[in-house]
Amino acid sequence: MVKEKDESAKADKAAKKLVKKPDRKDAKAAPEKAAKKAVDKKDLAKKSEPQETAKAKKPEAGKSVPALSATSLIFKAPDLPAVEPRKKGASKKGNEPESESHLRRRSRRRAGEPIDVNPDAPNVVVKVRTPRAPKEPSNEPQRVKGSTRLEAKKQRRRDGRDAGRRRQTITETEFLARRESVDRMMLVRSKDDKIQLCVLEDKVLVEHYVAQTQDGSLIGNVYLGKVQNVLPSMEAAFVDIGRGRNAVLYSGEVNWEADGLDGQPRKIELALKSGDTLLVQVTKDSVGQKGARLTSQVSLPGRYVVYVPNGNMNGISRKLPESERVRLKKILKDIVPEEASVIVRTAAEGATEEQLTLDVARLQAQWDGIQKKIKKATPPTLLHSEPDLLVKIVRDVFNEDFQKMIISGPDAQAVITDYLESVAPDLMDRVEIYDGKEDIFDRYRVGEQIGKALERKVYLPSGGSLVIDRTEAMTVVDVNTGKFVGSGGNLEETVTKNNLEAAEEIVRQLRLRDIGGIIVVDFIDMVLESNRDLVSRRLIECLGRDRTKHQVAEVTSLGLVQMTRKKLGLGLLESFSEPCEVCSARGAIVHHEPIMRTRSSNEGKPEKKRKGHMDVANVVTPERASEINSVVAKIAASTLGSGNKDAKDSGDKGKSEPTLERILDALPEAKADSKADAKRKPRRASSPAKVDPGA
Repeated sequence: MVKEKDESAKADKAAKKLVKKPDRKDAKAAPEKAAKKAVDKKDLAKKSEPQETAKAKKPEAGKSVPALSATSLIFKAPDLPAVEPRKKGASKKGNEPESESHLRRRSRRRAGEPIDVNPDAPNVVVKVRTPRAPKEPSNEPQRVKGSTRLEAKKQRRRDGRDAGRRRQTITETEFLARRESVDRMMLVRSKDDKIQLCVLEDKVLVEHYVAQTQDGSLIGNVYLGKVQNVLPSMEAAFVDIGRGRNAVLYSGEVNWEADGLDGQPRKIELALKSGDTLLVQVTKDSVGQKGARLTSQVSLPGRYVVYVPNGNMNGISRKLPESERVRLKKILKDIVPEEASVIVRTAAEGATEEQLTLDVARLQAQWDGIQKKIKKATPPTLLHSEPDLLVKIVRDVFNEDFQKMIISGPDAQAVITDYLESVAPDLMDRVEIYDGKEDIFDRYRVGEQIGKALERKVYLPSGGSLVIDRTEAMTVVDVNTGKFVGSGGNLEETVTKNNLEAAEEIVRQLRLRDIGGIIVVDFIDMVLESNRDLVSRRLIECLGRDRTKHQVAEVTSLGLVQMTRKKLGLGLLESFSEPCEVCSARGAIVHHEPIMRTRSSNEGKPEKKRKGHMDVANVVTPERASEINSVVAKIAASTLGSGNKDAKDSGDKGKSEPTLERILDALPEAKADSKADAKRKPRRASSPAKVDPGA
């Protein structure tokens, strides 16, 4: 008994050591903690009690039960049902008998002995699963479920999200810094039925546009077309819009929701068939043998917004700061109709609610006019035409970022002033009229910069160079150090500086030459990853000034930078050159002035071309036909007079005829060119031909 009391006392002391005095902070939780500690105390006393004490508690025959102390614990485990012994051959899941082979395998596996694969009885069928063979590559082309073009569009969007190439919203500080860091101005020159527009940044030419009075770009025009043919294998339909060659409509440009085809499989053969009437809009002009591209998702651009009929989602340009985006969202909730949506342009920065309301109302009126024309029109017919290139450039490009616009020529002045007074009168104070005697392009050295941009090689200020080669598939830009040797440091630093300078010039050349499609840039190899990231960031930063849609991909394993840029119209080279007939269009004949390109309804038919030397073609033009004919008549009269005198003596009449050299020398503007050409190669005498004014 004494031994039992000593053990119970030890248990009490051990329990007291585990109990701590409660703090004031834990006063509220004291009752719960006390109950928990009491349970812990009982468990501890039970564990510390030896088995012999438990046996001693049982009363023996003829002895009285001793009294329990205050600290003694009485615990009785609940009675558990008796577990029946497992029968031999019973399985774990149930009472189904287990085969002897399974028991033998299990015992051998526990003992570590090798397992025999065939210990089963002869009548037992064992299913042996054969391992899966690797799938052999298919030699036949596979097909995509649904539309290939729609799947490609989804992949591009998914890849863009995964790579994080979505442009982030710039802060207000970055927005103001971008505007104040560059001195922008626009030059407009109207001359010889051609209007040229140039954008200068810090007096450096970065963009150039040519608008001809005879040029009829189809981009933005809305037509009521007629489906001529549907090709399911190409997922495209050819639509007649009344412009000669049929235009093409791909399945990715079909407005499935507006046409009531939302729940159907997106196959173009189910949506369109030959003879259907379709409302389409031109998104890209025809180039070479390729027809114009169409879309059935019509959108009408305005000064501040782009109106999208039957649209379901509004958008705001990410080039605007967040504070301006929030302000514009509040305004759009009240002015945008329910059956349409709008996309706010960068030019809407600072626009008032009244200006936005007028712009939306003007575009909505245009759409209502198109709807009325559809009921009376017979396909193919033109329903809505975009303004000429001059108005479109002023509408899309000229904004508050420009310090001024200088106009040379009365024709361009009248068109621009009328448009700005009706749409953006706040920009009229930035318009200036040029009245100097010197050509405006010569004063700002625009012609010199255009001439350099037409060359294949571009020199960097530090001594490096760029080589730009254009092919049918892509445009390749090669970066070279040239004469740039750096100023100290090592080769890595020199190469990085050259690449940084090249990145800025590459963006300028892309904008100036209007290069589109796939573009691959081969920078000079850099060892450090940080330098490669620096060059990539500089390239993306400079592309922020480009208003044309673009996308920069990751750097390849060979160190090449891949990017895409949307191409809308003719580039700089196409505007100033024509294919060479001698080398089968492998080269181009470059002119000093933009060449005249006409777009008529006879597209696709061979054009009548005049062949001759380039020097002669520059002089013998339809505009100077009357002047040339008068000169030819004078030379012929004088020559025939002298020829008659000689003929009396020799008996030959009319042998002396006017030569081309005498005709060119008689023209004041051609004297210098004819003399220079005579030094290079003597001219052959040729009989003159009367120039037709309509040639």
